[in-house]
Amino acid sequence: MKRDYAKEYREYQGKPSQIKNRSTRNKARRLLEKTGVVSKGDGKDVSHKVALKKGGSNLRTNLTVQSTTKNRGWRKGKKGYAI
Repeated sequence: MKRDYAKEYREYQGKPSQIKNRSTRNKARRLLEKTGVVSKGDGKDVSHKVALKKGGSNLRTNLTVQSTTKNRGWRKGKKGYAI
């Protein structure tokens, strides 16, 4: 079964709240690029110590740099799949 990207955007990614969240994440990345902490293509993710939906912000004190595997793999258990 192929992934329906149009449906995914229509039902989730195109929602105003998700557009705002993505914009905030992009702004955080640009902030750290400007200060020289990360660079384009370095394989690192900018993460928020306190999640945006839990009241976090884009202040420098709330941002940290992590590898993509550590930042995106927090849902996985020891067996490598979502638990």
